[in-house]
Amino acid sequence: MDPNGVKEALLGLEDCGADFSVVFSGKASKKVNGLYKPYSREIVLHNRNFENDNQLMYTAVHEYAHHIQCTAAGGELSPRHHTAEFWACFHGLLKKAEEAGLYTIGTEASPELAALTEEIREKCLRENGRIMRDLGKLLEKAHRLCAESGVRYEDYVDRVLCLPRTTARAAVRVASLELDASMGYEAMKVVAAQTSPEKREKAVRLISQGESPDTVRASLSAAAAAAKEKSPKERLEQEKERLEKNIARLTARLEHVEQSLASLS
Repeated sequence: MDPNGVKEALLGLEDCGADFSVVFSGKASKKVNGLYKPYSREIVLHNRNFENDNQLMYTAVHEYAHHIQCTAAGGELSPRHHTAEFWACFHGLLKKAEEAGLYTIGTEASPELAALTEEIREKCLRENGRIMRDLGKLLEKAHRLCAESGVRYEDYVDRVLCLPRTTARAAVRVASLELDASMGYEAMKVVAAQTSPEKREKAVRLISQGESPDTVRASLSAAAAAAKEKSPKERLEQEKERLEKNIARLTARLEHVEQSLASLS
């Protein structure tokens, strides 16, 4: 696959409306497989790093996700490149690439890897979910005993258990919902973080469909943002109100400064 073929394939996945170019460096790199240059809108691929087009396409899609995110942000690449929104965009593009036959994750090529995957899911992910769910139940009990004994629960978590408070809160939240441990603790946390039964149900459904935690977070955030989206009139009225408050505040400050200057004359 040549640079033009890669560009054509990427545009077939999603056209964000901003032109870009694909360049093969003709080199190998030990640091990165590719990079995106936002100011020149170039996707640079170190093509000698790849053994086949499948590997090349994975990196090309990764850098194209940066291009899409950069375009959406008005041409500026955020200092924090790999956000949840980025991973959701990237994974969405990979899914489209798989459907188009441009990329495959290829785990089926190795029976040993397939068997190992099941072992990881059963022995590690499921077990980790179960252990953290049990931890949450025990922390709920510890909270009650701390209250009965006059012990500050937060200090107990911080300096007796030496647990980060965020970890403790997340475990308690997961335990309170009786989530299926088979999805793994990270996915359980995403579900537990949702504020309504409807959102939690949607999160569980997306996870069961194979979506990554970042994709689930971004999907639910986008849905919430769309639900809260204001009409052009509402946005202008809100901006007008904000400007009026700023003007009133600055006017009062100006009067104070003028009075102070007058008293010094």
